[in-house]
Amino acid sequence: MMNETGTRIGWRGIALGTLVLAVAGGVAWWATRDSSAPEAAAGHAHGASSAGGTSTPVMLDSAQATRIGVTYARAEQGALQLAVRSVGQVTYDETRVRTVSLKFDGWVERLFVDFTGRDVRAGEPLLTTYSPMLASAEDELVLAGRLVRDVQNADSATRAGAERLLVGARTRLRNWDLLGEEIARVEASGESRRTLEIRAPYDGVVVEKLVFEGQRVMAGDPLLRIADLRRVWVDAEIFERDLALVRLGQRVTVELDAFPGRPRSGPIVFLQPVVDPQTRTLRVRVELDNSDRQLRPGMYATIRLRATASAAAVLVPRSAVLSTGRRNIVFVRLDDGMLEPREVVLGLASDDRIEIRSGLAVGEWVVSSATFLVDAESNLGSALGGMAEMPGMAPPPKVAPPPTAPPTTHDH
Repeated sequence: MMNETGTRIGWRGIALGTLVLAVAGGVAWWATRDSSAPEAAAGHAHGASSAGGTSTPVMLDSAQATRIGVTYARAEQGALQLAVRSVGQVTYDETRVRTVSLKFDGWVERLFVDFTGRDVRAGEPLLTTYSPMLASAEDELVLAGRLVRDVQNADSATRAGAERLLVGARTRLRNWDLLGEEIARVEASGESRRTLEIRAPYDGVVVEKLVFEGQRVMAGDPLLRIADLRRVWVDAEIFERDLALVRLGQRVTVELDAFPGRPRSGPIVFLQPVVDPQTRTLRVRVELDNSDRQLRPGMYATIRLRATASAAAVLVPRSAVLSTGRRNIVFVRLDDGMLEPREVVLGLASDDRIEIRSGLAVGEWVVSSATFLVDAESNLGSALGGMAEMPGMAPPPKVAPPPTAPPTTHDH
């Protein structure tokens, strides 16, 4: 009995001791967790800051600056001359393209303009057509004219009715685009013609032929398309970032590969209202005089336009700005020679200069070359400075040197 009781007391003691040790370990962990976690978090955050490209001021002497190719430029105030260049193509002036068609059914009996690209002059015969509808309308005109002559001695109501028939016959033929001289000829001769000549509405070039001799055509069918090339368009694309430099009526220079050294000039007559979502460009249209007929649709052209920004702009070389994607930095040389990284807001840019909207004043000096190397040196200094503050990376404490032992003396 005593042995069993002792054994139970022993096991209880062991279990109680284990529980006490577990509680003590948990308390110790809880006590140390709050102090170690912030240190680890702080160390991690500092490393992220260094990796993020945090820059610090840099000191370079003249020898170091010369060795890595550092030069300086002064921020100046002035007008920024901007140029936009784009490639375009000569095309028809759509306002000077017309379609030749009939307003009555018929057949093409003869085709005088029988190939695409042929020059035509205003009033030149294009084709002859036969139409029973047209012949019937001309017969009505002839009969109406005879009726008017026959009722000259009748009462006024009869004469008025005959006049209305004559006016109606003339109006129908005019609505079918018959010329006044053709209508007068029919009335004077008293005979209708079997065929009718269709003439060119104005000078131009046949850009499309859709009909052949002997073909039956319906009212409204396109037969020929004629373009007047004495004025042409040049369509080009400009990037979205250049929209502020372009306006309607602005004159641009157009250079053509076919005529090197012979640029032409014309105004911008159209700006596409929508930016292309794929290319992020906008179509502009330039109008050119082509009285000499040298410009032909399909030719490639280069357009150049120039604009002047505000005369109060703060300008620096483009090479002075370092863009990281999230911000734009210039390194400003201070009076003590220190190169200070400074974030700036950019404006418009030309080929070699860029506008600083804020962050830099006129007269300050900035690094204009080897900016990337200076930034690398700045980031390196920032990283090394941060590492000194990380746990376990602090410099070792200074230890005072041991005192010098006094010389030992011996009594003799």
